[in-house]
Amino acid sequence: MTYALLIELRLYYRNRMALVYGYLFPLIFLVAFLVLYRHEPVPLVDHMGELLTVTALGGACFGLPTSMVGERERGVWRRYRATPVSTLRLVLTTATARYLALLTAAALQVTLAMLVGMPFPDHIAGLWASFTFVAFAFVGLGLVIAMLADTVPAVQALGQSIFLPMLIIGGVAVRIESLPVWAQHLSAFFPGRYAVEAMQATVNGGGLGEAGFPLLALSLTGAAGCLAAAKMFRWDTRERAGAPRGKAWAIAALAGWMLAGTLAETTGRALPGGRLPADSATSLTETLRSAAADSADFAKTEKPINAYGTPPDSVALAVSEADSAQASPEPFDAPDAPAAAAATSEEPADAASGEQAAAPPPPFPIIDYPDSWEEVTMEDIDRDIRFDALPYDEGLEAPVAALDEPVYPDIEAIIQCLLDDLEVWPPAWTADPVQRARNVLFVAAVPDMYQMSGIERWAPHAVFEHLANAYPEDELIQVLYWIAFNPYEGDVFAADRLGETCLRLAGPDDMATLQQRTGWYAAKLLGRITGHIEVR
Repeated sequence: MTYALLIELRLYYRNRMALVYGYLFPLIFLVAFLVLYRHEPVPLVDHMGELLTVTALGGACFGLPTSMVGERERGVWRRYRATPVSTLRLVLTTATARYLALLTAAALQVTLAMLVGMPFPDHIAGLWASFTFVAFAFVGLGLVIAMLADTVPAVQALGQSIFLPMLIIGGVAVRIESLPVWAQHLSAFFPGRYAVEAMQATVNGGGLGEAGFPLLALSLTGAAGCLAAAKMFRWDTRERAGAPRGKAWAIAALAGWMLAGTLAETTGRALPGGRLPADSATSLTETLRSAAADSADFAKTEKPINAYGTPPDSVALAVSEADSAQASPEPFDAPDAPAAAAATSEEPADAASGEQAAAPPPPFPIIDYPDSWEEVTMEDIDRDIRFDALPYDEGLEAPVAALDEPVYPDIEAIIQCLLDDLEVWPPAWTADPVQRARNVLFVAAVPDMYQMSGIERWAPHAVFEHLANAYPEDELIQVLYWIAFNPYEGDVFAADRLGETCLRLAGPDDMATLQQRTGWYAAKLLGRITGHIEVR
């Protein structure tokens, strides 16, 4: 058995294409992730589950079947058949060799990540155990591909058809929370999602205790793949896999995927969710719900209408220029107010009756917009802010984590650090109430612009809680409306001072986008306080 294992490893490491997919390919992803998430305070720690999944998936979809099909084409497996060794033993030896190859590639990934600053995984034994489950699931998948493909180019075609959807929809390269709801449901049927969840829980989460369902899903996937591969096994390229029996077993290989997805749907696990530690969610929940309950007391008398006007440009009114074009009326040139008043005061007399005819109504609504934040009323908010046009909380722009989502301990520590820093950060205590709130909202907007995974979803909670505690409720409502409705006003100097907080960030170059995101976050907090947006 040992000698056969050594032969398999030697054959694997002689296959250059297998080495490229098994080792170089994952390293390219590591460099790409390091560049993409370079602004995160702890490098790669929130993405090791994704990187290790890419390692296992690349080896399974390309490395393993490439080497097996290449050996079959060269007649290596036909020679094995002439030996007295059983087929089961040969297949187990091959699978073990591939597992050891995947394990060394994963160890290389973790080592390089630690060299660039990632801390030692919290549960190293759990990480090894979870990776073993992942390797089992993907080795079964790789064996199926090897049995289906007749040539190495066919391996690449089949591998790509699995690899790319797994990256995009399966939660490997794109966060599940960033996908639309229909794609989140679909991702429940992809084993890549469970591979990421299982390994990430052991890198900086609670360990294998949090990964029960993902490990079950991976076991189902691996068992179905290995069973199907055993039934489809062929020694020679002249034995075709396209027979009806082979096709039936290829479909059966997906039974594990379907069963795992069905279980996820029936148990409510298809959509990402979990529980925060009780004391982490309570303070913000109570603050915002209390504010929403008391917001009915905020009302002011309507000012008399005295001028024509159009609303100022506000990104809080629409998600994009395209949406704005569809949702907003065509622009018009408002007439000069005094001239319009003079025109309407000259009422023509009716020639027959001698009576004055009634003046025609104005061609557009006359709206009196507040002249300052202190004049804002609830009627202004209801009329001017389109809460339904804001980016949704689970999206890529202006995301906000739900209060019942799980939060990793390192992210929780950063959020608490932000709350402490905001108490002493000078821009958070500028004299002007509106500018002060803008400065604090930058703490949410800048991580969003840099796409700091994890932090960008939770930083808004620190910002929202600080603002809710730092302002009287009625004043905060007025200030938030003013920022949401006039996002391009005010200074942006505070964005360059985020290095003084635990975010340790330099200000972005694109100040227009920064102000746009700031307006979105102002509207999102405003909606939560006033009850226009449900607190999740």
